[in-house]
Amino acid sequence: MINNKNKWVNVLFVILSLVILNVLGQYFYHRFDFTADQRFTLNDKTKKILTSTDKPIVVTVFLDGELPPAFKRLKAAVNDLLSDYKAYSKTEMKIVFVDPLAGLNQADQDTVINNLYQNGIEATSLSVKTESGLTQKFVFPMAMIESDGKQLPVKLFQNLDPGRNYEENINNSIENLEYIFTSSLKKVITGKNPRIGFTEENGELSDLQLNDAIHTLSNSYEVGRVNLNTIDQAGLDKLNLLIIAKPKKAFTEAEKYKINYFVMNGGRVVWSIDQVNADLDSLRGRGSQMVFNSNLNLDDMLFMYGARINYNVIADANCAEIPVSTGSVGGQSQIQMVPWLYYPILLPDTLHSVVKNLDGIKSEFPSTVDSIGVKGITKSYILTTSAFNKTFEVPKLFSLQMVAEQPDLKAFRSTLKNTGLMLEGNFPSVFAGRPLPAGITSPYTTATTGKPAKMIVIGDGDIFKNQVVEKDGSPLPLGYDRYSKTTYGNKALLLNIVDYFTDADNLIALRNKEVKIRLLDKAKVKIEKTTWQMVNIVAPLLLLIFFAIFQHYYRKYKYAK
Repeated sequence: MINNKNKWVNVLFVILSLVILNVLGQYFYHRFDFTADQRFTLNDKTKKILTSTDKPIVVTVFLDGELPPAFKRLKAAVNDLLSDYKAYSKTEMKIVFVDPLAGLNQADQDTVINNLYQNGIEATSLSVKTESGLTQKFVFPMAMIESDGKQLPVKLFQNLDPGRNYEENINNSIENLEYIFTSSLKKVITGKNPRIGFTEENGELSDLQLNDAIHTLSNSYEVGRVNLNTIDQAGLDKLNLLIIAKPKKAFTEAEKYKINYFVMNGGRVVWSIDQVNADLDSLRGRGSQMVFNSNLNLDDMLFMYGARINYNVIADANCAEIPVSTGSVGGQSQIQMVPWLYYPILLPDTLHSVVKNLDGIKSEFPSTVDSIGVKGITKSYILTTSAFNKTFEVPKLFSLQMVAEQPDLKAFRSTLKNTGLMLEGNFPSVFAGRPLPAGITSPYTTATTGKPAKMIVIGDGDIFKNQVVEKDGSPLPLGYDRYSKTTYGNKALLLNIVDYFTDADNLIALRNKEVKIRLLDKAKVKIEKTTWQMVNIVAPLLLLIFFAIFQHYYRKYKYAK
């Protein structure tokens, strides 16, 4: 009787505990993440955005159906992340996975692909191995976020690197999923897309040379070209970020006045400047080139803001390679890749979130950048050379014969040279106490000190230039070198800068999340395949036989007694 009574007490206790836990679960919520890299833990910024709206959210993911293994992993990561979003969201969040081409014939598939493209949903063509060979398959590593009548396409397969395999690209994409979804969700909820302007009419990089930069940024921002000669005060007020990429013509005082007003009004500026006129194409065409100072009429302005780009050229033993003709065999030119000391691979200073976890940044004939003491301005270097470098003052004669130079590492041993500088604070007005320049009829502002602003000064104008295929003139991804088949961190640098400059919530911290994907070593799998097959097939059988024999003799011994 006592045992039965205790049994029922235990049952009632368990039932009561479960009821209490369920009741408490309605008011208190917590998830436990036991993974080493905390891959299932959302950032506090993400949680804040998820609780900042009461409008229903619909997320349609087009990554479904028969997928290659790498994309199945991406789909699983998206599903896990969105499940966490749904759990933390204050409002109703609906998540739908669809295969837009399921059950359609070729003609209908073409129509659907075109319609989706018009809405920003782009297909990716893959070569998939089958029993009959390689077949082409379209997948849609995209999603669409909708809320309150607004929608925004989201690219899940980020940072496509032609020099890497799908597994590495998928891993990069998984690491950036939370940032991509959170930043996109914020834009849909707030309805704000920051405006970015690339200056033109001063010899800056062309639309073709900036094609990938503009196209990539256009997925999340309003991007266009800005003519400083014609833009007025109202136009400047609509901009959030101004990028000045490799100008070749001197700026007029009126143009500088407009830039100064933009900074005084709290605008963000990226200066990507060549202080010398060195150019590899000129060397190939002429064989040699005398490199002089560029006259851009910006030195006084940058000096007032706290920066100076020096008139020199950096050579670095840590550099990119260029193709050089080494002769002719059988009537065909022989091309060899050789290091070019004047294309340094710049190293990010990982202490700053803008460049944290970035790969090396390819540069072309960069110059050093110094900081100038200006009250109220915080300075931090973000890009440097390696410890094996030299600087050459200009004028200097350059020729392609210099590729034969073998750097003496002892002679190149030097302190790190700074090539990228971040400036933040309240900048002084360059035109304070000065008359209005010609072309400006009335003052835009009379402030002597501006609102809090930010700017980055880089001593190279080619940082954001993409290469172009010579045969058909098609642009390549920013940072991808078609000669060495290497992708550098130039695109990631641009994206990080834009995020840091346009996002008040500093969501760039989400880009620094690292998710380690434990991929199988394919070479090791091939070598040890038979061994592990035997282990997985034979070992369980041997264990089963062993326990059967043990059990037989144990029972015989036990009951024989």
